[in-house]
Amino acid sequence: MTRSPFEVRPIGRVESTLVDRDAAPKQGYEGSPEAWLVFDADVGVGLRDLRVDSEVIVLTWLDRARRDVLAVHPRDDPSNAETGVFSTRSQDRPNPIGLHRVHIVEISGLRVRVRDLEALDGTPIVDVKAVLDRPGEW
Repeated sequence: MTRSPFEVRPIGRVESTLVDRDAAPKQGYEGSPEAWLVFDADVGVGLRDLRVDSEVIVLTWLDRARRDVLAVHPRDDPSNAETGVFSTRSQDRPNPIGLHRVHIVEISGLRVRVRDLEALDGTPIVDVKAVLDRPGEW
């Protein structure tokens, strides 16, 4: 099978007080501080229908993750049995894509303040998607 090339480019970056991977919460709802999603001007039109008090899925590129890891102890706890990385939420994996369901707190131009984001400061944003909880939503 021939692989065709593809490109993923950042559309913005995370601004957060989280700077230490080891000190960051494992999941956003486990005490992460509010953070800003800061978007590039060329994607600004895509933000126009976001609303405060709604939720979105933010995809990030976990740029400080290890890409050679295929098995981990879940939650970095050695008392947990080693598990294949694809059945975990570990940041260390061949393609370190972060998936974060966040709540929008404020929108100011190209800046969107969110809660429940455990991504580190400077993490590249790859995409944002609507949360669809019911049939018939966009």
